[in-house]
Amino acid sequence: MKVFDSDDVTRHNNSQDCWVIINARVYDVTKLLNDHPGGDKALLDVAGKDASEEFEEAGHGSAARLMLDEYYVGEANLLTPSHGISTTMNLKAEAHLKQQKIMEENMPSRLGFIIKSVRLLFPITILGGVLAFMLYK
Repeated sequence: MKVFDSDDVTRHNNSQDCWVIINARVYDVTKLLNDHPGGDKALLDVAGKDASEEFEEAGHGSAARLMLDEYYVGEANLLTPSHGISTTMNLKAEAHLKQQKIMEENMPSRLGFIIKSVRLLFPITILGGVLAFMLYK
C-alpha cells in the first residue's frame, strides 16, 4: 500500500493528471473526468485536494463507492496540515485509518466465528428437520 502526503496529491490538480482524496484514500480520477455524471468540473474543482465532504454531500450511492476501487492509488497521510487541508479533516482521516486497521485486524476472527456458527447450526437444523418429519408422521 502506497502512502501519499498532501503535497504529493496537490501536484495532481489538472485535467491531464487529476487526483483526489476521499475518506483518507487517494484516487487517480483522470480517466473518470469525461464520464463523471456531474461533469468534469465537479472533479477539477477538488483536484489535488481532500474531496471527502464534497463526495458525501453529493449523495453518492453504493455504486459510486464501489467504482472508487477502480481508481484507488493509495492511502493519504493527512496528519500534518498542508495546502488547505484542515486539522479537522486530519483528525477525521486519522480516525478513519484507525477504524480501517481495526476492521482489517478483526476480519479473520469474525470470519472464523461465522464459520464455526454455521458448522454448529447446520447439523442442529438438519436434526430438527428430521425430528419434525418423524413427529409429523
